[in-house]
Parts: sequence; structure tokens; C-alpha cells
Amino acid sequence: ETAQIALEGREIPLVEEELLDDVRVGELEGWTVGEYRAWKRENTRADRFPGGESLDDAARRYAKAFRRLLERPDECVLVICHEIPIRYALNTAGDSDNLDGPVHTIPNATPFLFDEGALSKAADEIERLASGESETRSPR
Repeated sequence: ETAQIALEGREIPLVEEELLDDVRVGELEGWTVGEYRAWKRENTRADRFPGGESLDDAARRYAKAFRRLLERPDECVLVICHEIPIRYALNTAGDSDNLDGPVHTIPNATPFLFDEGALSKAADEIERLASGESETRSPR
């Protein structure tokens, strides 16, 4: 929906990549941010949301999506997605040891440019985070 609005009147092909969908929180859908954060504090990245997926599952999905983007023949790709995959890519590009920081908040409708090397590195680091190999892996 956001992409359709952003690209209105332009002859640009639109492809929906479901691997970049938001984290599937299952039964927590509709909960307040406070309730969601309380659940996260009591669980680890590997724990699945009731009826949903884990943060590690979502991270693996995002890494796979970035790899798919790299395989596209297009010279330039505009990606409109939720905050977490962008935050992970930005923190990787900034050489942060923690993909959840230092960038915590992504402003809406703000473009970020990633070249092939940066996107590939982001996919690698996201996979490391999801596999537990990251040294600074946050338990939550």
C-alpha cells in the first residue's frame, strides 16, 4: 500500500517481497507496545511469539530477502518495508557490534542507500545474529 502511494504515476514495476513483512507476532497482534515489550523481556530471540515466529526466524527471513534483492538484475531497487530489517542493515553498515543498536528508531519515509557490498554484509550479520554466532547477541 505504501509503495503504491509512493510510486503513483510512475512506470516502475512493483514486486511484493513477503520475506520483508513485519515480525509475525501471532497472538500478540493488537497488543500495546508496552505489553509487547513486557513479553519480550520475559523471552529470548529464539522463543516464538504465541502463534507466530521468533525474532531469529524473522531475522533469517530478512537475510534471505536481502539475498534475493542482490540476485535481481535491476541496477537499482527501491525497498519499502518495516523498521527492523532497515535497522539491522543500518547498524551493520555503521559497523555496530549490535544489530539492535546504536540506531533504534527509523524515521518513516526516509530513504537509505545500500550498495551490493553493504546489503551482502547486512545479510551475513543478520544470519549470524539469528544463529547465535554474534558476540553481542542480545538475549531479548
